[in-house]
Amino acid sequence: MRIDVLGAVRALHDDGTPVDLGGPRHREVLARLVAAEGRMVATDTLVDDLWAEPPVRAIGALRTFVAALRRAVEPERPPRTPPRVLVTEGPGYALRLPREDVDVHRFEDALARARRTPGALADLDAALAAWRGPAYADVAASAWARRERTRLEELRLEATELRARLLLDAGSGADLVAELGAHVAEHPWREPAWGLLARALHRAGRQADALATLRRARAMLADQLGLDPGAELRRLETDILRGTPTPPPTTPPPPAPGWTGGLRLGPRTTVELARTLALAGGDALAHSRRDRLAAVRAAERTGDTTLTARVIGAYDVPALWSRADDPEQSRAVVEAAERTLAALGPDGPAELRARLLATVAVESRSADLPDGALEHAGRAAREAEALARELGDPALLVFALNGVFLQSFTRPGLAAARDATGAEILDLATRHDLPNFAVLGRLVRLQSASALGDLDAATAHAAAAEELAAATEASLVPVLTAWFRARATAARSTEPGGPTAATAAAHYRAAEDALAATAGMPGLHRGLFALALLGLRLLHGRPAPTDPALDWGPYRPWTEPLVLLAHRRTEEARTALTTAPEPPRDHLQEALWCLTAHAAVRLGEHRTAARAATALRPARTEHAGAASGLLTLGPVARYLAEAEACAGGR
Repeated sequence: MRIDVLGAVRALHDDGTPVDLGGPRHREVLARLVAAEGRMVATDTLVDDLWAEPPVRAIGALRTFVAALRRAVEPERPPRTPPRVLVTEGPGYALRLPREDVDVHRFEDALARARRTPGALADLDAALAAWRGPAYADVAASAWARRERTRLEELRLEATELRARLLLDAGSGADLVAELGAHVAEHPWREPAWGLLARALHRAGRQADALATLRRARAMLADQLGLDPGAELRRLETDILRGTPTPPPTTPPPPAPGWTGGLRLGPRTTVELARTLALAGGDALAHSRRDRLAAVRAAERTGDTTLTARVIGAYDVPALWSRADDPEQSRAVVEAAERTLAALGPDGPAELRARLLATVAVESRSADLPDGALEHAGRAAREAEALARELGDPALLVFALNGVFLQSFTRPGLAAARDATGAEILDLATRHDLPNFAVLGRLVRLQSASALGDLDAATAHAAAAEELAAATEASLVPVLTAWFRARATAARSTEPGGPTAATAAAHYRAAEDALAATAGMPGLHRGLFALALLGLRLLHGRPAPTDPALDWGPYRPWTEPLVLLAHRRTEEARTALTTAPEPPRDHLQEALWCLTAHAAVRLGEHRTAARAATALRPARTEHAGAASGLLTLGPVARYLAEAEACAGGR
């Protein structure tokens, strides 16, 4: 029997007749075991891979699929005889077949031999001919299959180009022009393919066409990716002009540090430009995100996994806020990083894997994620940090720690932990001349000190951040510190002899105007001013503002009950409170839980008050909303005491 997965999943008897594998789930189980290459796959892993939301009896269903597959692949096995092909091993299952009986394994083995031995060309031809379509074509919806398909497609393209290289090195290959022309048309981002096509054209006596091909490659790389051709293409162009093209070595030398798969990153590459624009803020920030995503997509189209990893990981722009400005763009970058991680594999270069994992952590903003995705992003942050520490690269470590910081909003009351992360970022950035991350470290520590009610420390961090920003031209920093000073004014407005509430409101208005003028930051801007005014009114024991022009942004579900109470619409407020979701795990979660607690107390909703009290207890020493460094509702302890009293009165 043999199994084929390079196309739709199928199994064939020795005489070539098909094996009836059963339904789609049966085929997927078999395919998943093929992808494991003889290793055991745990039952829990199989369940997670088969179902996005496993049914109650998922393990029983899996056992049914396995039993049916065993009957299909070993129809003559006597009853109560242990299976020899699909075996039980430890807590899972494994497929036991010789590698030559599985098309994907034959292909990978033939490619490995051809890399080492030019004489293995016939085996490579046969292995390429075995492809009947995309790998695992009939299990296309599964995440594990998408990862495998991406990895195998990269190997297929490499094999196609290696076969052409071997033929050209051997002195033939003039008949490859049509095949390579189609290959380049389908995969225009693969620089090695352009070089092979130029060599085939020259071999066919078409020198002018060969040179025109290299010029097209140069223009495409420059226009679409902001990249210069690699040394190999430049050398080939020179050799063709001389009339004596020297074939590149059949076995390329080991990649040099900073290698990008044949593409040399130019001094003003698209990603570097996007990074610079992001640090400038304003409209440039929005343009930078757009250009960055375009560069990532263009890099993916090259089929060069290493290049794609470098392009994705090069955008190490410090990030401070836990809500994305453009969640769709962030999601697209995370998905590209995940695909690239899968293609690199667990044994890929540690530096590239660390940058990709840090990107996943930084772009997966906690306010935008469901619990499962939040846990995944947290694991990515911790793994990136561990790899960066092993590598001893301070620039990589501060980027990874940025991800750790953004994934440290998993529950209320973690300001002290974030302060420790900010302190390490600041220390590393100061010692290793990384000024943009030094600014980040200062702002993280400002936020943490603000949350802990230490306004003197927060004010010192604000001043230090402004000094750094003046040197680095980070125009967003004064905007953020203006918000902090408005927050400090609001806190002092409750003290005897302090500024008035009207003065604090005026400071918030000035900070709002400055933030609105910067543009490019809707994830931070929307709803912030209205929430700040609500916090100020609560500090002074007053009802919520009722101005219909106020934009509550993403915070409306938690502010709406108090706004309705201010309008004396009690039952509508009760409905709004009981239907509000749990606050997102972000900078303002303590504030939103305090609003929930306050509304529950006003409405006598004991259960909701108890739920809010449970969430707020770990943050009893912090100030609500102050983890943002931008606003405050006052001490959490005040709202917690109210909620506990209400809950205890049931």
